[in-house]
Amino acid sequence: MSDVSAINTTLNSPNRQYSLERTRNIGIAAHIDAGKTTTTERILFYTGLIHKIGDVDDGNTVTDWMEQEKERGITITSAAVTCFWTQKKDEGLFKSREGIGHRINIIDTPGHVDFTAEVERSMRVLDGAVAVFCGVAGVQPQSETVWRQATKYKVPRIAFVNKMDRTGANFDNALNDMRKKLGAYAFPIYLPIGAEDKFAGVIDIVNQKAVVWGEGDIANEGLKYEVRDIPAEHKDRAEAALAELIDAVSNKDDAIAELVLEEKPITPDILKAAIRRLTCKIELIPVLCGSAFKKKGVQVLIDSVVDYLPSPLDIPSATGHVPGAEEKIEVAPNDNSKFCSLAFKLWTDPFAGKLVFFRVYSGQLKKGDTIYNPRTRKRERVSRLMVIQGSERKDVDGVCSGDIAALVGLRNITTGDTLCDESFDVMLEPPTFPEPVISMAIEPKSKADRDKMSEGLQRLAEEDPTFRCFTNEETGQLIIAGMGELHLEIIRDRLKREFRVEADAGAPQIAYRETITKAAEGEGKFIRQSGGRGQYGHAIVDVMPNEKGKGVEVENNVVGGTIPREYIPAVRNGIEEAIKSGVYAGYQVIDIKVSIKDGSFHEVDSNELAFKMAGIFALKNAFEKAGPILLEPIMKVEVTTPDEYQGDILGDINRRRGVIQGVDAKNGQTVLAAQVPLAEMFGYATAIRSLSKGRASYSMEPAVFEQVPNSVLTTVLEVAKKKPAARS
Repeated sequence: MSDVSAINTTLNSPNRQYSLERTRNIGIAAHIDAGKTTTTERILFYTGLIHKIGDVDDGNTVTDWMEQEKERGITITSAAVTCFWTQKKDEGLFKSREGIGHRINIIDTPGHVDFTAEVERSMRVLDGAVAVFCGVAGVQPQSETVWRQATKYKVPRIAFVNKMDRTGANFDNALNDMRKKLGAYAFPIYLPIGAEDKFAGVIDIVNQKAVVWGEGDIANEGLKYEVRDIPAEHKDRAEAALAELIDAVSNKDDAIAELVLEEKPITPDILKAAIRRLTCKIELIPVLCGSAFKKKGVQVLIDSVVDYLPSPLDIPSATGHVPGAEEKIEVAPNDNSKFCSLAFKLWTDPFAGKLVFFRVYSGQLKKGDTIYNPRTRKRERVSRLMVIQGSERKDVDGVCSGDIAALVGLRNITTGDTLCDESFDVMLEPPTFPEPVISMAIEPKSKADRDKMSEGLQRLAEEDPTFRCFTNEETGQLIIAGMGELHLEIIRDRLKREFRVEADAGAPQIAYRETITKAAEGEGKFIRQSGGRGQYGHAIVDVMPNEKGKGVEVENNVVGGTIPREYIPAVRNGIEEAIKSGVYAGYQVIDIKVSIKDGSFHEVDSNELAFKMAGIFALKNAFEKAGPILLEPIMKVEVTTPDEYQGDILGDINRRRGVIQGVDAKNGQTVLAAQVPLAEMFGYATAIRSLSKGRASYSMEPAVFEQVPNSVLTTVLEVAKKKPAARS
């Protein structure tokens, strides 16, 4: 089924051998431990990219190539690979034209919430996604997160219910979970034949055929399959599923609805085309099933990627805007158009240096060409281009529209930059990232390592938009901030391995937020007179609460020139600086509206600095009158535990100020859903192991910010005053 012979010629030629129509840019996304990396590894095996299958437990998979990933058995950084797939001719599955292959660019993404930035930036540049679900656990918390991210970037997707060979696997439960928890219009295109240790194959609903895998030891099980007629005992189930699928499609697709009304036959080819149309428009989620570990269902999954997920031509063209203006510009996928791409990831390679991963949206790029960065207004020459195959890098001469590749040696690049032809001045929409929720002070074990540590942290911050490092001005301490304990642990580990820096870290600190509960007016004056020319700035502002999640809005409502127009930006800068540094307890302010409404000036003594200080004072004055409150990050926590430990774990969650949202029985275990303050979750991994003798597991993700209760507030404020270095 593979088309390996084309790899070298395709990767090393700027001339397109796989048309845009036969290109797929997909991501594999799911909750942690649902089987993303295992699925990706099997895809690479069946497409001929690798000849020996690696396993997560053995630490030898293509996409989990970092030492930290191999040791922990988790994906930390998204990894890109390119493979090729040619469907077999008339195998009873799909009547594909013989010899016509497809180029599939795959990004394997992390499942742990601490590395959600990797999913975010990958979704931004993908045309389609395979959402992997555990056949036992169904939809899990991080499943919901990656689903929301795919929806945010309008990424069409298909669903793969994995681990159908595991004890407790239930396809129907997983399907109902998708519909209930994700609101997905999800319908099977394959049904399992058996489950758990009796999982033997799948029923192809569209073609009304059975796909059955051979038996054997784990090393060889699932390598070969046969397409047969559906066994008699499954015939009624298959026909009912086809009727349900046609009904679901006809509700959304006029062409199928017309055939149904006229009672005309709906052939597999017609139905497939309609499913593809709806999938590309994100109006239908086709659902498959299999066992990636046992190598069952992977071939039909790749066929479904080709048949149902879009090419770059099947989805709306990317749009950008003219720098400094709101004028929209369409960036259509066309090799003959002007070059335009988006840099979605930076990575420091120990051998190649700084890599810039980018997705080409239009045009072509060859070695020796010059590219332009609209953000910096600078040009750079392309000296080296690569296609990434996990940890391996393959040099190429050029790339075309729809390709995902990497540039080497570019300077002054940040995640989200547009790279384009200078005559095509456009900026594409960058990915957005969540703010860090946890921070700690860090210092090298020896003074000699201080410069090396600063350089290492700066490079890591360039790579990871959810990681921040900064120096606290009051104490001189270096602060690192990220998405969770594991995130910061990996940062420290990378410092040690990649930059040879041993570092000590303080206890994790919470990134609290400040806001207000009522409207108020504030006045700020900055007047200095020291013999010569003085300084004078005066501003009056109104503040009011903003809708939750709307952020900060600053408006200029000055009339009559009481503050000259040239000083308004200085007042705004002062307000924004006060918002960032905090007023109540030194934490960032969120969800408020600020209106600059009045003030006064001095014809001689007024200047930008004076009005900036006036803006700071005015915001602080108004904030103190507006009922300030402190907010803390609340985590959505899901605990899966054997029934006998339910009471102990419930009691522990209550002691941690948690609120139980639901208790469900699933496959002989209890699933507890709760919301718990992040401040109470430190060390929870150890606590839950102790409470359940190592048999319970949990996952968590950011949910909301809520007001800190009075019983905790005093302690938080005291700590904030004593440890200004912990503020973020």
